[in-house]
Amino acid sequence: MNERSPPSYEVAVIGGGPAGLTTALYTTRLGHRTAVFEKEGGRHTTVDHVHNLLGVSENISGKELAAHAVAQFEHYGGDFYPDIVESVTEIETEEPRFRLEGAHAAVEADRVVFATGFRDRSPNVPELERFTGRGLHYCLHCDAYALGDDPVFVLGHDESAAHVAMTMLNFTADIDLLLDDQGPEWSKETDEQLQAHPVDIVDTSVVSAYPDESIDEDEPPWLGGLSFGDGTDREYLGGFAMYGSTYNTDLAADLDCTLTDDSAIDVDENRETSVDGVYAVGDVTHGQNQTTIAIGDGAYAGLAIHKDLRRFPKSLEELEDDETPMADTVPGAAPNLRAQMRRVRDLKTHPGLRKPSPKQN
Repeated sequence: MNERSPPSYEVAVIGGGPAGLTTALYTTRLGHRTAVFEKEGGRHTTVDHVHNLLGVSENISGKELAAHAVAQFEHYGGDFYPDIVESVTEIETEEPRFRLEGAHAAVEADRVVFATGFRDRSPNVPELERFTGRGLHYCLHCDAYALGDDPVFVLGHDESAAHVAMTMLNFTADIDLLLDDQGPEWSKETDEQLQAHPVDIVDTSVVSAYPDESIDEDEPPWLGGLSFGDGTDREYLGGFAMYGSTYNTDLAADLDCTLTDDSAIDVDENRETSVDGVYAVGDVTHGQNQTTIAIGDGAYAGLAIHKDLRRFPKSLEELEDDETPMADTVPGAAPNLRAQMRRVRDLKTHPGLRKPSPKQN
């Protein structure tokens, strides 16, 4: 008995964050069979409030936004796999073709998109991680606004930490740069800058974090402050941990995709990697840590993949070589997605969109 062939797609996206799901939404609505693999929601789903996304309430969490995006993707005919991809291998064919092996499913695809993001390096402070998103933050451009005019800390001892501490002076006059018993690793020029800015540099070790006791016990705990090795406590509205990040590039590296000097996936203006048919989007390519930028990456990639895969218009060379009558090959979009196009159109309430569909090939 022959082994059953795996499902076949034109596009397979690894990662269900804003970048990956935007790419998948574009390719699906442009008529390409698309699958998305996401094991557990990713880093974006840990965000309690999504900021700077035009038209979306900041009461929406990353988890809620992702759930809505998955539902939207499936509504247009895409397939969502709640599964981890363990390997991606190139199939030896004339055109790009790949096999993705998940923990519970395997598929083949013409194009692969890595939207695998990165991981923040956590501070080595007991109890602090439990306040992530509720006092402990990693993105200055997302969360500085919420910390204005109150005591704020920056944990770290390198160039990045120093510059974040000085930048926070745009939002509050009460900034502590916490070295956590580590020697500073910034340049002489940065040190001169710091000395000229009203930033309090604290050398003492940070031994623990404690909650804000004024918050209702029924609510998730918020950070109240930090305890130090010299026996003192300091109250903070919140702060930032600046210990760098690790890009999730193992699968891309196994395919020999070129990485940048800081170990992100290197892509061109179309978000295509050095391997033909393989794309990468979002934080795994630049670490910008911004939902809106990730969405833009996904849109760029989705359009580029469509232009790469679409069957029409045919070039003059293709027309000369193609012996199949054109009428037998149109429409070019996948039949199941065309059927879904008709179903979605029939759900519309606009009278002009409810007229009967013409006979389909």
